[in-house]
Amino acid sequence: MTPETLYDLATRIDEAFLVIGAAILLIELAEVLFKGSHKGRSLLEMVASASTQIPYLVVEALILTSAYGVFYILAEVVVPWELPLTWWVVALAVIAADFTYYWEHRIAHEVRLLWTQHAVHHSSREYNIITGIRFGPLEGVWSLIAHIPLVFLGFSPEMIFFGIITVLAYQTWIHTELVGKMGRFDAVMNSPANHRVHHGCDDKYIDRNYGGITVIWDQLFGTYQAEEETPRYGLKREFDSRNPIAVWFSEVPGLWRDVRAARSWGEAWRYMMRAPGWTPDRDRNPAAQGRTGETP
Repeated sequence: MTPETLYDLATRIDEAFLVIGAAILLIELAEVLFKGSHKGRSLLEMVASASTQIPYLVVEALILTSAYGVFYILAEVVVPWELPLTWWVVALAVIAADFTYYWEHRIAHEVRLLWTQHAVHHSSREYNIITGIRFGPLEGVWSLIAHIPLVFLGFSPEMIFFGIITVLAYQTWIHTELVGKMGRFDAVMNSPANHRVHHGCDDKYIDRNYGGITVIWDQLFGTYQAEEETPRYGLKREFDSRNPIAVWFSEVPGLWRDVRAARSWGEAWRYMMRAPGWTPDRDRNPAAQGRTGETP
């Protein structure tokens, strides 16, 4: 196997899931057009979700395209070993990327500074294919950092990129309500039912089902929750805007307000690095914090 072969395979996987996602989107759009009084709201919600691609792609083009070169620098200069480019190692790279995604995703929920970016993905009250491309402008920066350890395990940059693309491409089709529960598939793989739970803001659904391709990591680390009833989507706090600017930066004003009001540098740091909803008097009751963007 060559890096070129791996690149072609990644492109085909990405295109295949894109076709599936496009088919689901057409059905969802047809459904929206028959919603009557709710049609305008749903279309505006889709536009707001799609608009997040503007700052996201700007950051990708201006910063991350070159920043990912750090993988090549580390692989060439720092890491003296490299796993062979074989099919079984590529499969192992996908598993490693999926494991990394679980923790990247989970930490983005548990560190408020990172949550200011990932909350964009959770801020819609609607759940559809377009929600799947609703990204914070700087989410890619955290993803880059989170995958650096894979270089030190000996995976080549090409294998790491292949793993990242495969994990993200797989998730294209799970952002929909058109597909119901899938039986045993739901117990192992990330599915629309499992991911609907992840986007729910009901107490029992908050901070559950972080997996990318599989939910095995959630089951191993105690974060799995099966779908029991249709969730209420979005942030737990009252946020229901379709203003693109408000969507892109929904959590930033709140964090800035708390940091400015902090009584010390240490407290300001904790506001940024502790879970969303943390306040100084909550250190004694960490269970009261969660993925809310503000105190429950």
